[in-house]
Amino acid sequence: MDNRGKIKRADTFAFFAFASPWIIGFLGLTLVPMGASLFISLTKWNILTPPVWIGLNNFKTIFTDPLFFKSVKVTLTYAFFSVPLIIILSIFFAMVLNNNLKGMKVFRTITYLPAIVSGVVISLLWKWIYNPDFGILNSMLRAIGIVGPDWIFDQNWALPSLIIMSLWGIGGNMVLYLAGLQSIPTELYEASHIDGANFFVRLFSITIPGISPVLLFTLLTGIIGALQTFTQAFVMTNGGPNNATHFYAFYIYKNAFTWRKMGEACAQAWILFVIIFIITTIVLKATGGHIYYGSAEGDQAQ
Repeated sequence: MDNRGKIKRADTFAFFAFASPWIIGFLGLTLVPMGASLFISLTKWNILTPPVWIGLNNFKTIFTDPLFFKSVKVTLTYAFFSVPLIIILSIFFAMVLNNNLKGMKVFRTITYLPAIVSGVVISLLWKWIYNPDFGILNSMLRAIGIVGPDWIFDQNWALPSLIIMSLWGIGGNMVLYLAGLQSIPTELYEASHIDGANFFVRLFSITIPGISPVLLFTLLTGIIGALQTFTQAFVMTNGGPNNATHFYAFYIYKNAFTWRKMGEACAQAWILFVIIFIITTIVLKATGGHIYYGSAEGDQAQ
């Protein structure tokens, strides 16, 4: 019995020893900063002087600020359009590149490469592309007799321009969908051909259910990423004309490091956390029973 106790204690020690890097990282880089930000959100602090406790006043100020509602609207609009477009195009390219044709590996690499380029580099590149005077996009439009808009310099086109730009990074999702497609048994497609099923029947009866776990993952990560969009607004538009691209994360940055309202910035960050939590919960509830995982007993909906 004593030996069993020693073995159990040794196993427990080994577990915590191996898990300690994650535990230390979680405590030091996640839990403690979250607790600190919650405390700061209840204070008035300009970084240079000691924080002053003001309770929920920061939250009251935020909800009476028109720029808060503007930034929420911009961010949700961006997420509503960019996330589905990225998913649809990623699935399309994954299906095209899932064919065993000559040179297909090269095309897969080319499609994926933009996804690994730094966000700052991509923003600078697209800022040049969108330049209304000498940008490549308007130059191409002028070549065919079309006068292009001012893109990111026009309040009506600034947000659509960033939504179009977001499609540049479909390669990351494409690789995941490609892996999901290759995990679907070919026998299902062969049986569907015998039964005379057309492309759309196979797409919605085999392909989409087959990659549904990957689809759910990319949907959730896409929404979370879109709601935290910052780089484009900071590098390309600085909030845009008439705050047309004043994303919520950019709003937090301005409050924290431009206006030195660190208390309000932390309060805004917690509001964003709640928004992401609510949307994620809704998505998980809405997709319940429609996600299929392969198992030894066959596909099972979760």
